[in-house]
Amino acid sequence: MVFFDAFGDSFSVGESLKCTIQNSNWKPFNNENLNNDIEFTRSSKECHDNLSAEQMRMEDGDQRVFINIAGLRYETHLKTLSEFPDTLLGDPQKRIHYFDSMRNEYFFDRNRPSFDGILYYYQSGGKIRRPANVPIDVFADEIVFYELGNEALEQFREDEGFLKDPEIPLPSNDYYRQFWLLFEYPESSSAARGMALVSVLVIVISILIFCLETLPEFREERDFQISRESSNYTGYVTYLGTLTDPFFMIETICIIWFAFELIVRFTVCPSTPEFFQNIMNIIDIVSIIPYFVTLITELVKPTDPNGQQNMSLAILRIVRLVRVFRIFKLSRHSKGLQILGQTLKASMRELGLLIFFLFIGVILFSSAVYFAEVDEPKSQFVSIPDGFWWAVVTMTTVGYGDMCPITLGGKVVGTLCAIAGVLTIALPVPVIVSNFNYFYHRETENEERQSLPVEMEKANLNNITRSGSIISLKKNNGSCVQDKNGRS
Repeated sequence: MVFFDAFGDSFSVGESLKCTIQNSNWKPFNNENLNNDIEFTRSSKECHDNLSAEQMRMEDGDQRVFINIAGLRYETHLKTLSEFPDTLLGDPQKRIHYFDSMRNEYFFDRNRPSFDGILYYYQSGGKIRRPANVPIDVFADEIVFYELGNEALEQFREDEGFLKDPEIPLPSNDYYRQFWLLFEYPESSSAARGMALVSVLVIVISILIFCLETLPEFREERDFQISRESSNYTGYVTYLGTLTDPFFMIETICIIWFAFELIVRFTVCPSTPEFFQNIMNIIDIVSIIPYFVTLITELVKPTDPNGQQNMSLAILRIVRLVRVFRIFKLSRHSKGLQILGQTLKASMRELGLLIFFLFIGVILFSSAVYFAEVDEPKSQFVSIPDGFWWAVVTMTTVGYGDMCPITLGGKVVGTLCAIAGVLTIALPVPVIVSNFNYFYHRETENEERQSLPVEMEKANLNNITRSGSIISLKKNNGSCVQDKNGRS
């Protein structure tokens, strides 16, 4: 029989009692024969060896430990728990707070189904497996309570499909690191959030200026009359006074901020190649190029306001159109735009299939509607390429109505085109929506994990284990001692 003392250590009295009985039975023969003394000595030696072997087995951890989880009793070997001495059950000093000396067991008022996975962690040598009927958050709490460690927690998160946090490259220089976090990671500090707020405000002002300067009442125009001596032709060329335009001045202030932000991040970046490989940095560079192109064009503008003037204005309009990409700068500070970009990137295959199916449908139905309407003199489908636009508008269920079939055969083709378009668009959409949900929930879970970082879990680990919802019964002169929760 194995007994436990107050500290959870065990001892055996079976072999000792057996040897005592054997020795008492040999005592009457001590005076009869010398052979009996030899036999008694041999028997005593065997009993002593058995006691020594039993003691060695106890020291090796062969004794059993009883663990009561909210009324459900488990039994295992002490050596199984001792393989992980840093955990709650493997450290005698930690688990002694939960020892019930009256029942000779350790009592934990915790989730019972979860303990199957906890005990398997000890029995399997460190493999963590969540029982199927236990929620993820409940089992994660049990891992923290039993102090299985960060390695087990990371293994559990990886098995459940949680992605590991990517390693963030930081500059080696402390001064550069502060500026990099200030401009690149708004969540790193309050000052970084303030810088991000200023950057978003400047982006919004720049976009508003881009839209408002196209209004007729805000557009300043000067007309130059051109006379050609070679011919009696008089025309007017519009010249925008760009440098004196108030909108251009506000744009200059915004560009100064954008350029300053870009130069600082480029100066303190941890890796120059990775800096230029980042799509957000490419957008930042592209968004300020139109300003400098406009400025250079205005400074080197020819004095002759003729055809070259028209050419320069056309170039300016095209270059200024690139400014619309400045709206993508908001994606640096918008989680929603980042999720949308990640979704489109992960759904490139589905989008390619969608475009391919749409291309086949456009060719098929534009050809069919052309031959269905070829004998109709009032038909708008004079050729197959003219039917491309109608097929695209019909298959995408937009239906502008600028082109429509007239004959019965053309209307039948139009009906089939609309139905095929609905089916073509509906097929890849669920995959794209699934990708969006995946990235959205992953971002939400990352934000929840950031609200309770691992460092805080470590800091509260001792408080959780010592003040858990348990009733620790400790025998002290025949009375129960209250635990740290004040319960007896």
